[in-house]
Amino acid sequence: AWQYDAPTGQYYLHLFGKGQPDLNWANPAVRQAIYRMMNFWIEKGIGGFRMDVIDLIGKNPDREIRENGPQLHPYLREMNQATFGGTDLMTVGETWGATPAIAQQYADPRHHELSMVFQFEAMQLDQQPGKEKWDLKAFDPAALKQVLAKWQTQLDYAHGWNSLFWNNHDLPRIVSRWGDDGRYRERSAKMFAILLHLLRGTPYIYQGEEIGMTNTPVTDIAEVNDLESRNMYQARLAQGVPRAALLHAINVKGRDNARRPLQWDTSAHAGFTTGTPWLGVNPNYKTLNVEAALAAPESVFYTYQQLIALRHEHDIVVHGAFTLLATVPGVMAYYRTLGTARWLVVANLTATIQPFHLPAPLKQVLITNLPGTPGETLAPYQTFAAVID
Repeated sequence: AWQYDAPTGQYYLHLFGKGQPDLNWANPAVRQAIYRMMNFWIEKGIGGFRMDVIDLIGKNPDREIRENGPQLHPYLREMNQATFGGTDLMTVGETWGATPAIAQQYADPRHHELSMVFQFEAMQLDQQPGKEKWDLKAFDPAALKQVLAKWQTQLDYAHGWNSLFWNNHDLPRIVSRWGDDGRYRERSAKMFAILLHLLRGTPYIYQGEEIGMTNTPVTDIAEVNDLESRNMYQARLAQGVPRAALLHAINVKGRDNARRPLQWDTSAHAGFTTGTPWLGVNPNYKTLNVEAALAAPESVFYTYQQLIALRHEHDIVVHGAFTLLATVPGVMAYYRTLGTARWLVVANLTATIQPFHLPAPLKQVLITNLPGTPGETLAPYQTFAAVID
């Protein structure tokens, strides 16, 4: 993490790429320069800030370089007061090491820090404990249910808030990661959307997620742009790890999967540019694109439209309590309750038929990814939300 700089005869700290020197947040002049930059954009009329790896700014480089350092929250309170505090801007911090208690510290309005954080406990379920993300582990639906429920119940939503997401620029496409990007691409993409968006918290939709874009496999490291993937490949290749295993890990977890251009239509480069994009588009753009999604009434896109409408039209989605139901490991089911209203959300997280006993009669099916009335079994990746007695 320390890089020698010949012109100055000094070392500088970079927790990420060599071209990304870490700022010295302990220097008050540096912090004030950051606040001036933030206020510049606030005056331009932006709606808020997403703060990259914000949990690292409180580190003490002379002792231990780690997240959630001793000065983290004092710096955030100072930033709040100097910039967006007192405005209606939304702020969200990327915090890989957050627990519900730590997230509460960030998001409690009484602390005057951030609106919410991105927490990544669920996003680390398919890597081996104590190892890196490239050390793959099979997806476990039961573990996912446990983590999602934990963040619904252990955060005090009266004095804090949560974010909801599957995808971002650092994560592979959820439909390829834990769903089925082949036969059940649309169905599993809709399942993950419905499961997430009816939880308590603010949902985020990453570009391409709304049409069910997939990962893009590569066959050679020359096709990879992501610095993290390339560095891992070279380091582990030198350790004797087989090339095929390394490429497999990159295809499953590499960041290029999420960074390819949005697929707009069937024209060259999926209609993204008339020039040469920084990454090639997925070959499936001929059939998987925005134009095709808009033309198909049952596409993933319209499921996202329905979910957004439900959130805007029903307070229960925003303010309702959460209760997890006991089910078989491959199924997640939960209630959202507000006053006398109660909704049931059910999702089969697997590619196999699963049993599910309806706990009460369904008054109205609000949204589903399969036609017909739900019964006592769930088809692969079947999901629905309904008003119940």
